Amino acid sequence: MPDSVAPPVLSHFASIAVEVAPPIDLGAGEGEHRRIVPILGGRVEGPRLSGRILPGGADFQVLRSPTLTELEARYAIETDDGDRVYVENFGIRSGSTADIARLVEGEPVEPSRIYFRSNPRLSSAAPRWSWLASRLFIARGVRLPDRVGLEVFLVE
Repeated sequence: MPDSVAPPVLSHFASIAVEVAPPIDLGAGEGEHRRIVPILGGRVEGPRLSGRILPGGADFQVLRSPTLTELEARYAIETDDGDRVYVENFGIRSGSTADIARLVEGEPVEPSRIYFRSNPRLSSAAPRWSWLASRLFIARGVRLPDRVGLEVFLVE
C-alpha cells in the first residue's frame, strides 16, 4: 500500500432544481417520523447532463431525531435529447433543533446552517448514458420552501 493516496478528484456534473409539493406527513411511530415529499418537476443544467425532471417522483424522509433527517429521493430525468435517466438519491440533512424544525415547517433556513449531502445513483436504458451506472456521484443540497437545489459532482 502506498504511503500517500491522492484524494479523489471531483468534477461538476450538473445543477438540479427540483420543484416539490408540500410534504405528506405520515406521523411518528416506533421512534421514526416519516414524510413523503412529492416531486412536481424541475430542471437539470450542467456540463455533462441537461434536461427536465419528470413529475411523479418523491422524496421519502425519515426524521431520525430533532437534528437529523434521512432522505431517499427517486425520480426521472428526461434529457434534452429525449433519453430517460433514473435517479435514486440517498442523503442526510442535519442542523440545529431549531433550524431543522423550521425546515420541517416549510420555512426558509440559511443554507450554510444546514449540512445536506447525498449520494445520487444514476442509470439509464439509453446506450449513450449507460456509463452513469458505473460511476459514483456526490451532491451538496439546499432545501427551500418549494424546491430543492443540488450541485452534483462526478467522482473521477
